[in-house]
Amino acid sequence: MVGAGGIGCELLKNLVLTGFGEIHIVDLDTIDLSNLNRQFLFRQEHIKKPKATVAKESAAKFNPHIKLEAHHANIKDPHFNIDWFAEFELVFNALDNLEARRHVNKMCLAANVPLIESGTTGFNGQVQVIMKGKSECYDCNTKETPKSFPVCTIRSTPSQPIHCIVWAKSYLFTEVFGTSEDEILGFDHSQDSENAAEIENLRKEAHALKEIRHSMGSEEFPRKIFEKVFTDDINRLRSMEDMWKTRSPPTVLDFNTVSKSSASGGEIGKSVAMRDQDVWNLAENFTVFCDSIRRLTQRLQQAQGDGANGSSTPVLAFDKDDDDTLDFVAASANMRSLIFGIEPHSKFSTKQMAGNIIPAIATTNAMTASLCVLQAFKVMKGDYDKARMVFLERPGARVVNSEKLRPPNPNCPVCSVMQTRLVVDPSRATLNDLVQDVLKSDLGYGDEFSINNEVGTLYDPDLEDNLSKKFSDLGVTGESFLTVIDDDETNPRVNLSLSILEKILPEDSKSVSLAQKFEILRKPTLDAEKVREHVNGTIASPTAPGKRKRGASVDEPSIEGQQSKKRGMIQTTAEKDDVILVDGPANGAIIIED
Repeated sequence: MVGAGGIGCELLKNLVLTGFGEIHIVDLDTIDLSNLNRQFLFRQEHIKKPKATVAKESAAKFNPHIKLEAHHANIKDPHFNIDWFAEFELVFNALDNLEARRHVNKMCLAANVPLIESGTTGFNGQVQVIMKGKSECYDCNTKETPKSFPVCTIRSTPSQPIHCIVWAKSYLFTEVFGTSEDEILGFDHSQDSENAAEIENLRKEAHALKEIRHSMGSEEFPRKIFEKVFTDDINRLRSMEDMWKTRSPPTVLDFNTVSKSSASGGEIGKSVAMRDQDVWNLAENFTVFCDSIRRLTQRLQQAQGDGANGSSTPVLAFDKDDDDTLDFVAASANMRSLIFGIEPHSKFSTKQMAGNIIPAIATTNAMTASLCVLQAFKVMKGDYDKARMVFLERPGARVVNSEKLRPPNPNCPVCSVMQTRLVVDPSRATLNDLVQDVLKSDLGYGDEFSINNEVGTLYDPDLEDNLSKKFSDLGVTGESFLTVIDDDETNPRVNLSLSILEKILPEDSKSVSLAQKFEILRKPTLDAEKVREHVNGTIASPTAPGKRKRGASVDEPSIEGQQSKKRGMIQTTAEKDDVILVDGPANGAIIIED
């Protein structure tokens, strides 16, 4: 079970009480005060303790005969590899973010293990059964991308709290502790074509912040950041008089003036940050701002020291559940809000907006978790034909709706590919060894193909710079994935997904080899009229054609799929008694009457 939060607590209780013999719980988070209103396995004394560990201890009291294992770790850590996933008969997802969901989906497909995917957004919920080759996977339907904002609005003329939060999260934090703005999401340049001069000025500001990074770790580092973004940049904006003819100009903050009225010291900053329900004043925001910079600096410098021999420079990423990053974003956003006359927000409120969080509801979590277990029974009995995709929807004519599992999308970039292991000797293997010895020699590829990983393209006919590089130099390590795309115009092969298995091989053997021999299938020729259109989060109904089924968020993705005709005012012969069968035929079925 991946995730021990709202759904995870309910799900673990159900699994323990229904007699599942051995359960492993994976979660990287610690317990926060806000969790206690719906994650009932946790109590006040558990705050700041690992969710996975406490969930194990609490659930064990329900059934002492169950074997429980807790993993306080990130499911994306290397030791949670394909072999680890393959040890399980079934995997449950109870996650709250898109990236982790996609990772578990990919790993379960590679390990050929059934996955029960679940999620909630407010009163809405979803349970999806994913089985390799038998049903859609999580990526068979395109997910909504995070909302973007025009860069000039975010950087020059904010008017709403969310503008300041996006500025602090997607610009300031990433420029100081992460990657460049050219590589991040959150800014939309498409609406700024008429503001080329201003865009160029904003790029100069970003470059100046990069220069300030060189002073990281010094006593002057917080001052330099403050004076750059809250003094110099604001003075530049105030000098553009035409911009303020119809709106109030921003107010410049002075570091010395604000620091005199603020308390200093790490413990004071942490004590202020713990009051996450309060709206901090300017002095309190300044204290948290400086203290969070010191904490983040220490973490980044330690990561850089630990990875000194690595091929890439360590960076920090924003996480709504990471207090250090959240403190920095909340304090920075609030000071920018005060500068532009915008109402500041509490740390708790900032967390919701920065993570696009829709508040969770305990009853929705409980219902969703119970539906997960019902579907799990079918999977474990091999009754795949009886498995369903189930939806909870409060505004609908019925609360519970279900439909048959759809077949895999033939164009899905994740599950429509062939998958195999690639054995690699990390001390010798180069990208050219893969191209020549495996793809061309063993599998018969021509010249028109490309090799890609999570970062981007490593090789194609016009990109041969990486051929002589070792896999380790390219960031390709154990349990990484490579995707080979055949670009042959006449009869292309299906995409090939290679999972890397590092192993020291004899000197007289090839440094790269396939774990098993096989023949790659060719892509089928599809009749355009028979290609099924995959729709994400929409529903066809006579009253609201094309209406989006429910709102989407970054951390709690929208409910996928297009409902069958078993809802609204649409009548079918199977529903004359107005009864929904949630769990198969009459023998042992659970029946819910409207």
